Amino acid sequence: MDTTFEQPARARLVTAEDQELPVPATLRYCSADPLAVCVDFPSEVSLDGQGVTWTFARALLEEGLSGPAGGGDVHIWPCGRDTTVVEFHSPYGLALLQFDTPTLRRFLLRTYAVVGAGQENLEEAVERGLSALFGSV
Repeated sequence: MDTTFEQPARARLVTAEDQELPVPATLRYCSADPLAVCVDFPSEVSLDGQGVTWTFARALLEEGLSGPAGGGDVHIWPCGRDTTVVEFHSPYGLALLQFDTPTLRRFLLRTYAVVGAGQENLEEAVERGLSALFGSV
């Protein structure tokens, strides 16, 4: 049986003018995709008026809580004891968001309570990914 849970999180968008704007976000985890975590942003904060979801490796989140991590579209690093920065890159630019580190840690611990590190059923995850990619071909 698949388990999915969501956790609200307050983020602060750092603008080019060094302002911090509050942004609602939802952290999401689903045991059907045990290696990934998602961050959902509502439509009112996106450029095109549609909700946005970023999906990236759970291991990246864990690594980024203790030191700089990431490559490609998602980078994560601690900023002091209580703040973690998540940087998202897209063809439209980048978004730099600050999250409260304790919130991210609690979320990560909840994911490991559902599927422990090293306990991921990779065979099933690969099968589902391939089915989603290729459909019924």
